[in-house]
Amino acid sequence: MTDAEIKIGYTFKNKKLLENALAHSSYANEMHTSNNERLEFLGDSVLGIIISEYLFKRANHVNEGSLSRLRATLVCEASLAEVAKKISLPDIILLGKGEERTGGRKRPSVVSDAFEAVLGAIYLDSNLDTARKWVLKIMSERIELALSGGLYSDYKTKLQEVVQSDGKSTVTYTTIGDLQTQSPNRFTVQVEINGKPKATASGSGKKEAEQRAAKALLEKMGK
Repeated sequence: MTDAEIKIGYTFKNKKLLENALAHSSYANEMHTSNNERLEFLGDSVLGIIISEYLFKRANHVNEGSLSRLRATLVCEASLAEVAKKISLPDIILLGKGEERTGGRKRPSVVSDAFEAVLGAIYLDSNLDTARKWVLKIMSERIELALSGGLYSDYKTKLQEVVQSDGKSTVTYTTIGDLQTQSPNRFTVQVEINGKPKATASGSGKKEAEQRAAKALLEKMGK
């Protein structure tokens, strides 16, 4: 069992799946190999069905809207990055030299993507039941916090609810700057209500920037 497998808590039959899951695009470009983006795509879907199924069975008194909010809180970038720390995943991600220098190992978007890629790899290496057990074991504390209302909010969902309460207003997010001059993969996002700019925020990924912009606007609105 490799050090990476010990940290993850799963022994792979196909070791190449694990290496692929840990390979960030920056590393893959330098080493001329495959990156983890396809596995991330798969893992995202597997995670969605696992968390959706669990919440559906566990919170049988909760309506569809609340279930969606609970799921969004659990599977968002920031949440998965925190869960990934539990298994020391940031320590074993394979990064290119440039990404390493600019702090990619601590970047939530990088870490959360790797978590989904590892899940996708576990699913392919085994089956849905094994993947389910792995996810629910690692995320058990976070799931309980979410069910008890103890996790942070999904600010985009909250803003959507507040703004659309009148049935007329719309919320949109526009990427207004890719801050390559500061560090790779940083974005500035502007949140707009009915096409009018209301708040701006930056983040290490587009999703994070959108969440921060939504939070900033909610704070302005006193919500």
